[in-house]
Amino acid sequence: MTVTAPHVRLRYGDKVLDSGSGGVFEHRNPYSGEVQAAIPLAGAAEINEAVELAAAQAEAWRRWTPEARRDVLTRFADLLAEHRQDFVDLQALDGGTPTHFGLRIVDNSISWTRYYAGWCDKLSGELISTLDTRGYFSYTTPQPYGVVGVIVTWNGPVVSLGMKVIPALAAGNCVVVKPSEFTPFAPYLYAQLLREAGVPDGVCSILSGGPEAGEALVRHPRVEKVTFTGGPVAARRIMHACAEQLKPAVLELGGKTGSIVFPDAGDLEAVAARAVRDSIGVLAGQGCVVPTRLIVHEDIYDEVVKRVTVVAATYRMGDPFDPEVKVGPLINAAAVERVCGMLDRVRRDNAGRITLGGNRAGGDLADKNFVEPTVIVDADPDSEIAQTEVFGPVLLVFKFSTEDEAVALANSTPYGLGANIQSTNLTRVHRVAERLKAGGVYVNGARQNLPYTPFGGLGISGYGKEGGRAGIDEFLRYKTVSIIEPE
Repeated sequence: MTVTAPHVRLRYGDKVLDSGSGGVFEHRNPYSGEVQAAIPLAGAAEINEAVELAAAQAEAWRRWTPEARRDVLTRFADLLAEHRQDFVDLQALDGGTPTHFGLRIVDNSISWTRYYAGWCDKLSGELISTLDTRGYFSYTTPQPYGVVGVIVTWNGPVVSLGMKVIPALAAGNCVVVKPSEFTPFAPYLYAQLLREAGVPDGVCSILSGGPEAGEALVRHPRVEKVTFTGGPVAARRIMHACAEQLKPAVLELGGKTGSIVFPDAGDLEAVAARAVRDSIGVLAGQGCVVPTRLIVHEDIYDEVVKRVTVVAATYRMGDPFDPEVKVGPLINAAAVERVCGMLDRVRRDNAGRITLGGNRAGGDLADKNFVEPTVIVDADPDSEIAQTEVFGPVLLVFKFSTEDEAVALANSTPYGLGANIQSTNLTRVHRVAERLKAGGVYVNGARQNLPYTPFGGLGISGYGKEGGRAGIDEFLRYKTVSIIEPE
């Protein structure tokens, strides 16, 4: 299948530019490795102009009626649905996302958009009534920040935009977004559809750019809050810049999710299928909350290892436009080198036993950005592969004998985004969930990022929430008004 990359331009307000002060990024197709587009990058100049434009629009957008904002965002959701296949194709061009999974991403983003569109006319403060004989009358009122800076990484930007941009707009904020230069195509269409839906120019600008653009966005004094999805290294730089202005931030960072499988988990064939699907089968492991550590009770360990290895061996690698392909390419050659380097060190340091894969793909894929689906057992819990986010198609399987040991293994990394439990014993589920150090605990295959459930981590997985009422409250400030009768 041949899909042509769109002509990406820098657009904000009434400006449409074919070049930017950030230079040009040659975008390579993650599957073929061929240059498929020259992407103009925003630098500090374009970001600063977009922020000033957003600040100029902030009061007018804030004063739109909640019903009007709701209707615009609902129209936008309809447009996303109309362009589902376009987004699927663009995600395959952007980051090599297999089409079967790309459809899930688009549908998830549509769900987030409809959910937060529904919040527009339901935001309210609180009337505070107490037995205060001094005659006080107090209430709170929610108010938007003004301008929010959004930075999203390259893995699944369509859903990240839905998780960040839409609640910020619904709360009455203007937004300036910097998507990764590695995935410019889907965000570009996203911006076009926002304008088509009726979002005024300047209220939401989406400008591809590199580190210079991101730093300019974070440091701009008119940006009053930042929300970022990415890794801990970049997050620390963002926190440092925000700290200088005492600017709040939401940080959705990496993860090393442990999935505990108890003997009463039920159908082990289904357990194994889910374990591979939700780790190796999600963006070739390039996801923040994918359960890449399977922690299995000794009574069923051998059987689960056998089944997981068999299932992973069936996962086909190749062209993301092939509907039979379940594992697409990694984002670029540097990612392949990084993941293969980690696997080489597993062998060198005897840090685990590789039962499947463990190498760069061969054959027709040898010169492309592919790492084989990989299963590692008996890994040293303190080793690099067990402690560091791999961001590749690698699943580790650990053995435990007691509940305490399982919890200790699940909690043994500095991350804290998600944790999984597989058991039919609900008493055990509640007991173990209480002990797991994670922003969310997901049981028997429950989905992690539903729009109506708060999502976010702790530790080096960041802080703040996306989803639910908590997710829109991140973009609101509550003002207290107290009145007393004059004497």
